[in-house]
Amino acid sequence: MPDLDFLHISLADQRLYGFAQGRLRVRIAVSTARNGAGERNGSGCTPRGLHQVRARIGAGLPVNAVLQGRRWTGEVWSPALHAQHPGRDWILTRILWLSGCEPGVNRLGSVDTFRRHIYLHGTPDTEPLGVPLSHGCIRLRNIDLLGLFERVPAHCPVRIDEAACPEWASLNL
Repeated sequence: MPDLDFLHISLADQRLYGFAQGRLRVRIAVSTARNGAGERNGSGCTPRGLHQVRARIGAGLPVNAVLQGRRWTGEVWSPALHAQHPGRDWILTRILWLSGCEPGVNRLGSVDTFRRHIYLHGTPDTEPLGVPLSHGCIRLRNIDLLGLFERVPAHCPVRIDEAACPEWASLNL
């Protein structure tokens, strides 16, 4: 049953903070864009501002299910599969597809988060988290994403910014 009602992603902390009724309930290491913050199409950056979870994709798929074009390929990630496809940007397990809420900032025109296919998604356990390495999306450990997916409803607000987690939030977990 979804219980989180707000997510805050800090580019400075490389962490996702999940809130329920104003109280911090979840703190998860993530990896955002290697290219830093930015909203432009083709930038490879993580977009800032207020977003919402527009779609929840992958319910019922196995852990490490490989997704391409938001559909399961039938593959399940393994080190052997990884070796067969070096350099592939792995999107695993589940997708929380984001849509910008601020026209001209992260919605519509050349800054549209949804059209850029910016997701919260799983990544191989071999990939480091806590450092910016993605192509714009927010990567999470698959086990963390599974738990988050069950707790986050469609249309849940998601704030992405460069600031560290607000001090008060770190005190009320």
